[in-house]
Amino acid sequence: NKEIAMKKIYLSNTDRKIGGVCGGLGEYFETDSTIFRIMFVLITVLSCGIGIIGYLGVWAVIPRKPKV
Repeated sequence: NKEIAMKKIYLSNTDRKIGGVCGGLGEYFETDSTIFRIMFVLITVLSCGIGIIGYLGVWAVIPRKPKV
């Protein structure tokens, strides 16, 4: 039996401005992390600050990428 390697999401150690959330999302989805940063800013502005709570929640849940 072959084991299927699951792709895991981690906070980025290299592409980070605050906590590495957007960088980690960018690495996971193989896209530019700037897109996620813009999305978080838009969500925060349009929802009167709810985006900040979401960011902090994601930051608390996603583990830091282990150093090899």
